[in-house]
Parts: sequence; C-alpha cells; structure tokens
Amino acid sequence: MNVAVVGLGFIGLPLALSYAMKGANVVGIDVVPELVEAINKGISHHQEYYQGKSLAEILREQLDAGRFRATTSYAEAAGLVDTYLITVGVPVRNGDPDLTPLRSACASLAKVLKKGDTVIVRSTVIPGTTEEILRPILEQSGLVAGTDFYLAYSSERIAEGRAFEEFRTMPLAVGGVNEASAERAKEVLAFVTEAEITVSSIKVVETAKVIENIQRDVNIAMVQEFARFAEKMGLDTFELIRVANTHKRVNLLLPGPGVGGYCLPNALYYLLPKARELGVRVELLELARRINDGVPRVLVNMLDEALRAEGKTLAGSRVAVFGLAMKDYSNDDRISPAHTFVRLVQEAGAEVRAYDPVVPVSYPFKVDSAEKAVAGADALALLAVQKPFLQLDWTSLVAKMNGRPVLLDAKNHLPKDLAARARLVRI
Repeated sequence: MNVAVVGLGFIGLPLALSYAMKGANVVGIDVVPELVEAINKGISHHQEYYQGKSLAEILREQLDAGRFRATTSYAEAAGLVDTYLITVGVPVRNGDPDLTPLRSACASLAKVLKKGDTVIVRSTVIPGTTEEILRPILEQSGLVAGTDFYLAYSSERIAEGRAFEEFRTMPLAVGGVNEASAERAKEVLAFVTEAEITVSSIKVVETAKVIENIQRDVNIAMVQEFARFAEKMGLDTFELIRVANTHKRVNLLLPGPGVGGYCLPNALYYLLPKARELGVRVELLELARRINDGVPRVLVNMLDEALRAEGKTLAGSRVAVFGLAMKDYSNDDRISPAHTFVRLVQEAGAEVRAYDPVVPVSYPFKVDSAEKAVAGADALALLAVQKPFLQLDWTSLVAKMNGRPVLLDAKNHLPKDLAARARLVRI
C-alpha cells in the first residue's frame, strides 16, 4: 500500500507511522517547512508511546527503513502514492469553524489527483462538509468522485497519548460517495485497524463524530456541577464519582480545570452552523459548553477565597502553576484551560510562574524547573499531571513557598498530608 497522510500534527504523524509500521510506503505532507524538516531528522515532541518505544524512536526506525518520509510537495507525493488520508484540522476562531486549511489542502491535492486514486477525509468537520464543500474542490481536478477516484469520510476517534494503540483497536465508521468508495476506504482503513469498521452514509459518520465529542463535553459539564455541590457538602468529589460509577449504567467522567484540546471544546462549533441552518435549537449543548468554559474562572475564585482565608489577596501574590497541557501526560497545550487560568490570575494582579517540562512552547511566565516555580510562591495550582511530576518531592517544594501557602489541586494528585503544611483545596 502506498499512502500519503496530509497534515502531520497530533493525529497525522502517528497515523502515518502506524501505516509505515504495518509495511506501507508512506509519504507525509505538511505545509510547514520547519515541521517537515524536523520530522525528516527524526525529531518530535509528541508524547506517544507504543510497545515501549516513543514516537520519536518509531519515527527514526521508519525513516531508516525507508518506509516513511515527509515533504511539503503534493506533486512529489503524487508520484509515489495512490491513496490520501487527510487529517488537516478545522480551527475554531471566535466560535466559527475555519475551513480554510482543509479547503487549501484539497485544492492542492486536486492539482495532482490521478484517476484511480483514493481520498479519505479523517478530519472532524461540520456535517455535510465532505460532499458539499470538499468534493467540488477535489473535482476541480477534472475527475469525478465515485467514477474516476474514490472519495470517503472516516472520523478519527483516537485519544492523544494512546494514538498507536487506538488506531489499531478503536472501531471505526466510514462512508463513501458510493458503495465502491466505501469499500475501497474500508480496505485502506483495515490495513491498520483490527477492530470493526461500520459502513454508513458520509453525513451520518460526520455527524456521529461531532456528537461523540459533544457527549463527553456535556458529561464533563454535568460533573463540574456535581463537583460544586460536593464541595459545599464537604464531600470528596472523586470519591463520590467513584462510588456512583459502580452502577453498571453510569459512566461519569472526572472534573478538572476545564475542557481543553482540539476536539471537545470545538465540537459544538462544528455542529452549530448546520443546526442554525436547519433551525434546530441545541440549548443544553450550548449551556454545557458555557459551563466548561467557565471552570477556570471558578478555580481562580476558589484560589482567591483560599488566599483570603490565609490573610492574603490574589493581587500581589505569586502563583506557581504546574501543568500547561490541555490534559495529563500531553505536550499539546492548544485551547488549554491552564492558559485561561493563567490569564485570569494575571489580570487579578498576581505574578505567575508556570512549570511544564513536556510542553515545548515558551511563554514569558514559564520557567524551566519546579524549584523556580515555587520559590517564594504564595500559592500553587496543579492543572495537569506530567510524568516528571510523579518524581517530585512535594513536601520539599512546599517548604520553599511563602508562609502557609495555598495548594489548589485540580487533578486529585497532591498528597493529602500536605494539608498539615498548607491550605489544600481540591476540586
């Protein structure tokens, strides 16, 4: 199998390597020259592991084996492959999905598309996008989808941090512009996927992907409400959820500092344009999104209240923030609630020193050690857990803080015995 993966981000790169590891000849396409150069040197910051190897190790193995390489040239890839998997994201800007990157990728692909090629869109999109927007762009090649080339849609369902395993084991859904396209796509997907592949219409699969993510967004919003109730009752929220989840038909997720990343926070905004076009109201879903967006503000208020109980104010305090990633054990800090928390704390007049050794992006408030983050700090907020945090001596770190500090634990991770040395606040 000769495959090109378009878009080499958090989804595309592990997907490309998954095909390469199975023996396919794979070309990765991305429009960022610096990213392509780094990938071809075997450099990656992705926190993905499979069978004891990091993504960077797997990348170097596949480069050395000649089964994978990256390029910015669609023309170069077209001379080597006949199958394209598109993983280009659809960013949301001020609540509006921006299809520009995905449109651009399809326009570039249309210039080199050949008769008999297969195109499978794996991006999360507004329902109807593949057939109503992307198909006409691809047909600017002069070829007809379903007749001259195969066109299908199959949503990706993997969780960052478990990409390699879930590309292999996660059931998939696929839809094609005709039966032949769906069958061809199923064959391509089954090269890596060992789980069940369900065939349906493209619009059903597009919509299913969006509501799968929204379902979790709503679940988390509900749990955040339960957490506020538990706090006022003096209950341990995590223990409450653990007990509730012993019911076989209950599956409550865990509260945290908010909902981050590229999938869940954006999901509603992929549904809204079509819902408005159809005149359908989705008030519950919009309320859940507002609740989750508001969690960082809730945490800042909790921190401020705890500081006041110690005779301090947020204004003029120094706050150490541990974890900038959008979730635990990730280097992805896109749409991370930690950044909203930092901004709100700074706006309240506090100084922030953040420590996250896994997130590669530099920020003015970011420091390179846990000791620098806590030195003289009046408060510490744990917003995401990273593997290096598992080795930290929290008692020693708290001793470096100012007076009797406040510890805001949004991950149920800090040792409970720290309460003897600090004001420990759990969500």
